[in-house]
Amino acid sequence: MKIHEYQAKEIFASVGIPVPRGEVAATPQEAQRIAETLGSPVMVKAQVHAGGRGKAGGIRRAETPKQVNEAAKDILAKPLVTHQTGPGGKRVNRVLVEKTVNIANELYIGLAIDRKRRSSAIMVSSRGGVEIEEIARQDPEAIFTEWIDPTIGLPVFQAYRLANYLGLDQAQTRKVSSLIQALYRLFAGKDCSLVEINPLVIERSGEVVALDAKVDFDDNALFRHPEIAALQDESEVSPLELKAKAFNLNYIKLDGNVGCLVNGAGLAMATMDLIELVGASPANFLDVGGGADETMIENAFCILLSDPAVEAVFINIFGGILRCDALAQGIVRAAETVTIDLPVVIRLEGTNVKEGRKVLRRSSFHFSSATDMQQAAALVAAAVEGRRA
Repeated sequence: MKIHEYQAKEIFASVGIPVPRGEVAATPQEAQRIAETLGSPVMVKAQVHAGGRGKAGGIRRAETPKQVNEAAKDILAKPLVTHQTGPGGKRVNRVLVEKTVNIANELYIGLAIDRKRRSSAIMVSSRGGVEIEEIARQDPEAIFTEWIDPTIGLPVFQAYRLANYLGLDQAQTRKVSSLIQALYRLFAGKDCSLVEINPLVIERSGEVVALDAKVDFDDNALFRHPEIAALQDESEVSPLELKAKAFNLNYIKLDGNVGCLVNGAGLAMATMDLIELVGASPANFLDVGGGADETMIENAFCILLSDPAVEAVFINIFGGILRCDALAQGIVRAAETVTIDLPVVIRLEGTNVKEGRKVLRRSSFHFSSATDMQQAAALVAAAVEGRRA
């Protein structure tokens, strides 16, 4: 789960990580009043779940409260298009108005999960203020990484070694070392999947301030953190994803044209590769899981059909715990409640596969049935080509 920058900074402040003074506003008038309280100059920052806001015009410096009002008018209630939003952009509903700082140095600190090493990784760089992917591409040696043993946590010496790499003076190194320890406690204690400060600023006064903040949380751990779950901004989430979440479905909206309904993450990924192989593109990732029942299948199928970008549906099931006959019954039930004007390709294998195929044949709907992946690929290709003709 993602949260906004202003929310991340509130969490930072609660654990002792310094952030600039600021408040969030939903209207230009609110933004102007905040600027009058803080004193100029200030930064006006669009609050959307996407990087690249500055390059897209979503971060503005304002020298007077009147300029803050004008900047907020330009940003609010409009889509902000960045390299992470897609061509449609994301509507800006709030701006963060915060006091500017006197920057002497910009650093980078990030924490993430390294799944290959089965541990947390902390990355630092003295080249803050630019995208970490760009640093990694241009100068990978500019990034220093320490891996944290989850059974031990972050020892003081590791935090100090990370801070020391940044080439700061002794006083600043101690401050950054303490900040890194606070970040790790937040990362581990709140079940984060990512924590990033870019840039972490050393002010001319020597103070250390998190000028930006990005925090993502592990969805599977939100049941332990209701206070974090309450921070979700549903306007930033696809309506189809919200609907799927209510039905306990693992669904992620993508930009393609073939809707996928699969059980098992590995098979789902292979199915998406297959769709790309035949010249189409997956419209979603949807794993119904092994414990899905007829109702979940019905709901999943209806979600796929309600996506206007979907030109064909590919259902790829290997029946284990999820029986093929239960899946077929769920699909037929869904077909009875919604209008199907798209080609539907179904590949079933596994538990009760004969019964499942029989349910589909006896239904009044025409489904294209495949017995193996090669045949399924040909049917998906034909379905997409037929829609384009």
